[in-house]
Amino acid sequence: MNNIDLLINKLGKENVLLNEDMSKHISFKTGGTADVFVKVNSIKNMKFLLDFVKNNGSSLFILGNGSNVLVTDKGIRGIVCKIDIKKFEIEENNEDIFVLVGSGNKNGEISHKLLELGVSGFEFASGIPGTIGGAIKMNAGAYGSEMKEIVYKTTFMDYDGNLKEITLDQHEFGYRKSIFSNKNYIILESTLKLKKGKREDIEYKINEYSKSRKEKQPYNKPSAGSTFKRGEDFVTAKLIDECGLKGTRIGGAMVSNKHAGFIVNENNATSKDILDLIQLVKNNVYEKTGKNIELEIEIVGEK
Repeated sequence: MNNIDLLINKLGKENVLLNEDMSKHISFKTGGTADVFVKVNSIKNMKFLLDFVKNNGSSLFILGNGSNVLVTDKGIRGIVCKIDIKKFEIEENNEDIFVLVGSGNKNGEISHKLLELGVSGFEFASGIPGTIGGAIKMNAGAYGSEMKEIVYKTTFMDYDGNLKEITLDQHEFGYRKSIFSNKNYIILESTLKLKKGKREDIEYKINEYSKSRKEKQPYNKPSAGSTFKRGEDFVTAKLIDECGLKGTRIGGAMVSNKHAGFIVNENNATSKDILDLIQLVKNNVYEKTGKNIELEIEIVGEK
């Protein structure tokens, strides 16, 4: 790639990695290499990178914490940008508490800080892997709550480097989607609208949610969380289970015995193993039930 030295000089050698193994950066622990892997930790550097991409005709893929992504075995051509913008600022306004967070802040980290401060409303997201940017992009949810209930406003950048801000309704939140799902917008920071709470009550909720996840979900094996979306009139994991697919394997990939909605990297799986197993599950469920099940994860990279 031309002018790579310019990128290194501006962003720092430690933030620009060549031929980087993407299995280090996604929770499935599979996938090929990225031509260039860049960490961006400021809005200014994001603008610089976008200008660089435009001037050099490079492709660009934006990555959060890699917890909802499967990278193909052939890897990703062009530039992968990991957003590492972190902020945590609190402002109280009567009963409301507004918390400004960077898109690179991890949900677990935010949860811990809010617990210490006695701020309630984020407990449902405490165990959701990944970053706040990813959670907003897909309107992440758990235990009956979703991000759309606590997001107040979000600042993002389009691929031309223009900064924009939107309020709640403009996010176009739906089930596991938002305005960011299909547009070239890069989430930079967001303000959450929360409430003051009792520390012991917040801690109790977080612990209960954590206990429930550990009991029901296979967190001891690499995965991207729930592989498939819930259907409009059916529970996908239940259908997969009823089709007798728990424990089904292709190569090192397996439909979890603990939760049928999870495909896990059981034993040094390749991305192809996981993709082939996804297809087998989709075909089997359709043949037996007539239901089309959709992916919740994003597949990126060369086919």
